[in-house]
Amino acid sequence: MCGIAGFVFTDPRHPVDRELLDRMTGVLRHRGPDTDGSHFGPGVGLGHRRLSIIDLATGDQPIYNETRTLAVVFNGEIYNFPELARDLQGRGHTFATRSDTESIVHGYEEFGLKFVERLRGMFAFALWDEPNRRLVLARDRAGKKPLYYHADGERLVFASEIKALLQDWSFKRRISPEGLSDYFTFGTIPAPGTIFQDIQQIPPGHILVWERGHARLHEYWDVVFDPTGPATPGAAAEAFSALFDEAVKMRMMADVPLGAFLSGGVDSSAVVASMARQSTRPVVTTSVGFAERSHSELEHARAVAEALGTEHHALVVKPDAMADLPRLVWHLDQPFADSSALPTYYVSRAARERVTVALSGDGGDELFAGYQRRYGIHRLEQRLRRLIPSPVRRGVLAPLGRLYPRSDRIPRPLRLKLVLSNLGQSFERAYFNDMSLFLDEEKRALCAPEFLAQARHHDPFAGFTRHFERVRDADPLSRVLYVDFKTWLANDILVKVDRMSMACSLEVRSPLLDHKIIEFAASLPHDLKFRGSVSKFLLKQHVASRLPAIPVHRPKQGFELPLTSWLRGELKDMTWDLLFSTRAAGRGYVRPEAVKRLWDDHQRGYRSHASQIWALMVLELWHRQYVDTP
Repeated sequence: MCGIAGFVFTDPRHPVDRELLDRMTGVLRHRGPDTDGSHFGPGVGLGHRRLSIIDLATGDQPIYNETRTLAVVFNGEIYNFPELARDLQGRGHTFATRSDTESIVHGYEEFGLKFVERLRGMFAFALWDEPNRRLVLARDRAGKKPLYYHADGERLVFASEIKALLQDWSFKRRISPEGLSDYFTFGTIPAPGTIFQDIQQIPPGHILVWERGHARLHEYWDVVFDPTGPATPGAAAEAFSALFDEAVKMRMMADVPLGAFLSGGVDSSAVVASMARQSTRPVVTTSVGFAERSHSELEHARAVAEALGTEHHALVVKPDAMADLPRLVWHLDQPFADSSALPTYYVSRAARERVTVALSGDGGDELFAGYQRRYGIHRLEQRLRRLIPSPVRRGVLAPLGRLYPRSDRIPRPLRLKLVLSNLGQSFERAYFNDMSLFLDEEKRALCAPEFLAQARHHDPFAGFTRHFERVRDADPLSRVLYVDFKTWLANDILVKVDRMSMACSLEVRSPLLDHKIIEFAASLPHDLKFRGSVSKFLLKQHVASRLPAIPVHRPKQGFELPLTSWLRGELKDMTWDLLFSTRAAGRGYVRPEAVKRLWDDHQRGYRSHASQIWALMVLELWHRQYVDTP
């Protein structure tokens, strides 16, 4: 795992700023603390920070082809590189290293841009083709590795993280109203936009080709939902087990200590069980939990560790907000409202004490329908839409939903506000509401009129609409799984895991996000993913067969902070100081009186607004670090 950065000018005579490249790679040192390297040519500079994982002796970057006319800087791992190397050597290419990175330059020589389709792994890379003065930027299919850029006709500048681009002091840190609007809606900022007007991100599964000042972005891969795979539980389980064990085995390749995250849930248990079957020594596993038992899975993780005989390390953590939050906001680059970034940082930090690479269970929920409440309620709503006439849903139930109180004091089975409101909406709009941090009406009440006017031409729902349209002929569950894969997974889960693990110089590998497993899951009929009331049906069957003593059907807990109580206790003073400071009030993004209503409701226990308050707190912290004091 590494960090990359660089720039290329349309005019090859343009001076190359070596100090700028040093600053760009220097600020990425946490991604690659072991070594650094650079390539300079006419009007071009490529930089690299290396976390050494494979080929410790000869794998430093940049890496070149035989004639040194191609150079690549790379972040990630290509798991099928031995197979690729053998094929390319058979075609006459000479390899100078044992690094997976070298397969990229030779693959490009042999197959051109199509070579990226042969790569099996997680990656973001920049390849410089000197004879054609062409820069190729590419990002893996799921979006596990990030890549940002700025192109203005005169030059293109790229980096693994936004903070590296900001080392170019000519950048004006202008906030994007569209990006900020997306943040209030989702708590994240979807690709290709960012929080800054002049910086874009390459979407997952895309290549950007820059030549003579022109950048062309095109998609090289997308997941297709087509139920042509195994149709019975037995056949599906057999096919999945073989494919999954192969994906895990490929990710156990490393020249440094390797382990796994273990929460005790289905996904991480599946990964560790497969590792244990294929390892000659106990797997090193790491778990973190909190003093609040309702937010700790340490007992479940310990049971799995004992069943598999792992070398298990568990840690109970307490928040140190004053020290940790500003640091994590800096690492995240953009406003990011998912509070589970904090426990992800803690488990990464704990794992890094013993290993350099950790396998995780990321992706299982989005591929195999693991969010039982979300998908179950959405399925119920869809059934009710078919049963209840549209005039009743739109004319009676939706208005009733708007009037229905929203309060934590109402018993959970009677909290019907969102369901009633959704029944008056389309299938797509209802799911958008489910995934929104602030609903449209809440956003209008929260945000200042001046900001709403700036963002008035931007509709965050439009991105959802485009994703839904691509799978308009699929079954309802497949449609929401596709949208989750493109939005929730790519913009939230994988951002969180990459930034928090890299903050600790830890490489995290996700076997369930092998693109062959993604394609396999998309080929299954929907009832092998969500059957009856059982979410993640196939994965649970798989784990039950390998860990029969583990209760795979226990309610999903999630990797979450006890945020509601913390904001009324340990974090209360810090949050108040951030949200109601003179500096925060002067931003002009939100109405202070609306923030005060959220705060008072939360503190009185009428309703938890923990996620919304956290999002506003993170936004203020981010602004202080990235805009007030660049």
